[in-house]
Amino acid sequence: MSTTEPSDSTPSAAGISSTPVLRTALLWGGIATLVIAVVGGGIGFAIAGGDGALSAFAGAAIAAVFMLLTAVSILIANRWFGDALYVPIFFGIVLGGWLLKLVLFIVALLVLRGQPWVVPGVFFVALVVSVLASLAIDGIAMFRSREPYVDVRLPGEGGDGSSRS
Repeated sequence: MSTTEPSDSTPSAAGISSTPVLRTALLWGGIATLVIAVVGGGIGFAIAGGDGALSAFAGAAIAAVFMLLTAVSILIANRWFGDALYVPIFFGIVLGGWLLKLVLFIVALLVLRGQPWVVPGVFFVALVVSVLASLAIDGIAMFRSREPYVDVRLPGEGGDGSSRS
């Protein structure tokens, strides 16, 4: 057996305990982003017209992009699970995703700063509500996942014929 292939006793990349949690968080995060964009857009429109609606959409979209980048970078990094270089690849991809988010955040602020259509209060509230919703969804997805804390196969769980009937 080579060192780059997972053994029969280690889970595959699809079986890593974080994968279903991240997929659930992405699904519900997307739904929450749509709800926040629609509700925030309506409230923003009521407060400041079309500019308020656009500001709410922008705040929700920025939060969604950042949530998406973190989860997707971890899911992509998990594809190397079982490889001898998994740990450095994983942390390189995740750190690269965080650095990308930092650069995108600075660029977004520079682009949006001074735009005539941005209503700062509506933008800020939509952004904060989106981030809080994302954090709550991540926490709920994790707590409800009922996944093990470690990825191991206990005796009797595998197809090795040692299970009791």
